[in-house]
Amino acid sequence: MNMPPSPSGAEHIDGSSVRLGALVPLTRPGWVEAGRHLLAGLELAVREVNDAGGIDGRPLELVVRDTAADPERAAAAVDELAGLGVAAVVGEYHSVVARGAAARADALGVPFLCSSAVLDALTEEPTEWVARLAPAQSHGWRIYADFLLGAGRRRIAVATQASAYWASGTRVLRDRLAPRGGTVVELDTNALTPEALCDALVDHGAMALLLLVGHPEPAVPIVRAVRGDRRLAEILIGAPAGQPEFAEWAALLGEDGSGIPFLRYLPERVGPLGERVGRELRERLGEAPSFVAFEGWDTVTVFAEVLRSHGTDRAVIAESWPRVAVEGTRGPIRFSRTAGISVWQWAWTPVQVVDRDPAEPDRFRILHVG
Repeated sequence: MNMPPSPSGAEHIDGSSVRLGALVPLTRPGWVEAGRHLLAGLELAVREVNDAGGIDGRPLELVVRDTAADPERAAAAVDELAGLGVAAVVGEYHSVVARGAAARADALGVPFLCSSAVLDALTEEPTEWVARLAPAQSHGWRIYADFLLGAGRRRIAVATQASAYWASGTRVLRDRLAPRGGTVVELDTNALTPEALCDALVDHGAMALLLLVGHPEPAVPIVRAVRGDRRLAEILIGAPAGQPEFAEWAALLGEDGSGIPFLRYLPERVGPLGERVGRELRERLGEAPSFVAFEGWDTVTVFAEVLRSHGTDRAVIAESWPRVAVEGTRGPIRFSRTAGISVWQWAWTPVQVVDRDPAEPDRFRILHVG
């Protein structure tokens, strides 16, 4: 599902290019659809930067590497990109993969602006080299927990797999729900078939099942099993990680995939810039752009401003994070030090809980705003 090459606008600019490395999941087991949207945003912004004259007359060149959801592959790509002389590295969707890339970027002294990964502990120790646009998991998932409480869902089951990301999400939910009378029980999808998981939900009297698992496997078979079990007609299925955002979800599940709330990092209404970029992204993708596509566009736009203002020296770029002030598609972007977060953080992008409308599955309903 690699996107076809597109004109960058670089033919209008003289001089050697400024290279920007990009990490994107473009093949399985990576979330390919998310990678395609992320790359669309990155490429569109590069095109616009170059159409506007590039970086002081030099074209901006995106050097893309497929991570395939593999942290070691991502770390190796950072090594390669550093050797190619990139000014910085951007991108990545998967949290565990972004953590591997961030650690390598920190070690090598290469600036890394993470577009989409949310794991709080993106690096083990505080670093000057890494910044992030996406909200930290603890921020977004607390908002999701508040949505569950507001909906009267206090007995929560999580269908989970072994992963630092899923384990972190479970902790956030439990810490937010427990003081308010909520409970969280973990159901290991490696040990339970979808049918056995349905039995466990009945036994626990669960009021909501959250899918903390990969997509499409095992998320899709679990949804089908729960939707087909009359005992679970009243249970809420949720997917805080955002699986229902993408068209593939609706294509695989049809009506069964609607009414499943997830986190989306968009404002209730985008401004004129967001509307314009959204139209361009829709044309590029052939479908409605996800928030991940907007994250890609914002990422390159931030870096273009940094490069124009501070040049291409890596150390100077890393020192510039606290001075960033850029209008993004989802609001003004600034980076700061945030308690418990080891990287420079935009605090915060808008956060919504939305679902696909059962009456019109291509339409999203905003259920809660954080």
